[in-house]
Amino acid sequence: MNERAHWNRIGTDYDDEIFDVFRSDRKKILSKYLRKHANPKHRAVDFGCGTGKAFSLLSPAFKSVTGFDISDELLKVASKRPFKNIRLNQADLTRNDLHFEPADFLFCCNVIMLPHPEMNRVMLGNVNKALKPGGHALIVLPSLESMFYTGWRLIEWYRREGTALKDIPAEDLSYFSASRSQMVDGIIHIDKVATKHYTEPELRVLISEAGLTALAIDRIEYEWTTEFEEPPEWMKEPYPWDWLIECQK
Repeated sequence: MNERAHWNRIGTDYDDEIFDVFRSDRKKILSKYLRKHANPKHRAVDFGCGTGKAFSLLSPAFKSVTGFDISDELLKVASKRPFKNIRLNQADLTRNDLHFEPADFLFCCNVIMLPHPEMNRVMLGNVNKALKPGGHALIVLPSLESMFYTGWRLIEWYRREGTALKDIPAEDLSYFSASRSQMVDGIIHIDKVATKHYTEPELRVLISEAGLTALAIDRIEYEWTTEFEEPPEWMKEPYPWDWLIECQK
C-alpha cells in the first residue's frame, strides 16, 4: 500500500489512531517554541498537516498558513477546522520536483519518518525549498535513544518482578522486530508499522546536509502512560521523548 492510500484509509480515524504530540507534551515545550517564532506579518507552512491538529496554534500566530498533506481524506477533515487564514494543498512531500512559495516559518510534526532514507532526505530538502532565506522551521521527529531507553525500562520492570530476560513475552518487545541492519538504521515497528527513528548526532548531520542550520535540538517529553498502560510508581524521570529541532535556512 502506498503512502497516500495508507493515510486515506485512516481518514476520519486519524485523531484516534495517531499519537497526539500537542496533548501529550508534558512541559508544553512545543507551544513555547511556536510562540517564539509567532509573527502576525509572516506566512507559515504546516508540512504534513494531517487533520490540522496544529492549526489552533498556527492560525492565531501567523498572517496565513498553508497546509500540505498527501491524503485527500485528511485534508477534507482539516478543511472543517474553524480558521479563516489557512489554505490547503494536496502534495506528496517525498517528491523532489515540488515547487513552493517560500514562507517565513515551517512546522513539521512526525512526518519525516518513513522507513526509506532517500524519501526522508527528499522531505528535508523540501523543507529547505519551502523556506525563505533566513526562515525558521520546527521539526518534530521520533527519538531512537528514547525507544531503546523505554525498552530498557520495560526489561527493568520485569526484572524487579522476578522475570528473567529470556522469559519476557516477545510481543512486549515487538517494537524491536526489525533486522539488525534496519535497527541500526533506526527502524522501529510502531503498531507493526516500520517507522524511522533518529539519534541526535544523526539529526545534526541530516539537517546540515539539507542546507539548514540546527539552532537547537530539544526534547518533547511524555508521561510513561504514553508507553505503558499502567506504569509502576517508581518509573519517573527521565521520561520518554521526541526530538524537537529548531532550524534556520
